[in-house]
Amino acid sequence: MPEQSTTPPPQSPPPIPPPQSPQQEKSLADLVFDVSQGTSTLIREEFELAKAEVSEKVGKLLRGSVVGIAAGTFAFLALILVMEGVAWLLNEEVFDGKTWPGFFIEAAIFLLIAALAALVAYRAVRAGSPPIPSQAIEEAKLTKEMLEKEAEKTATGVEHSVVQGSGK
Repeated sequence: MPEQSTTPPPQSPPPIPPPQSPQQEKSLADLVFDVSQGTSTLIREEFELAKAEVSEKVGKLLRGSVVGIAAGTFAFLALILVMEGVAWLLNEEVFDGKTWPGFFIEAAIFLLIAALAALVAYRAVRAGSPPIPSQAIEEAKLTKEMLEKEAEKTATGVEHSVVQGSGK
């Protein structure tokens, strides 16, 4: 059996679209509507950015807090056992079998460690809070500046059009 050719038949070139008429100028009301719609969309997106940024920072604070609490709990339990052993060691070696001085010395050490830990925790919480959406605020400031410049240019253009009497 002879093999048949599977090549497609030659196609004609695609039709050329007719030339489009120049776009008509939009009316002032349409332009104002477009600007207000774009502005509201921009504001919504800025709020979404701020919410995302705040939720990300809060999530990081929560994760850090949970891990810190777990680490602190295990360290505290281990420290109790170590300090108990040190107190008994002090009682036998330094205080000739008297029990109370070793425990008071360790209590003082515990208070110093607690004060140091409180200072570190205070600095960590202060560094992470309040969770302000700084990126969103900066972006909003830049957007405001850009919109003010565009509004100024548009006002100048409208004023120029009115002065020339075009009325559009």
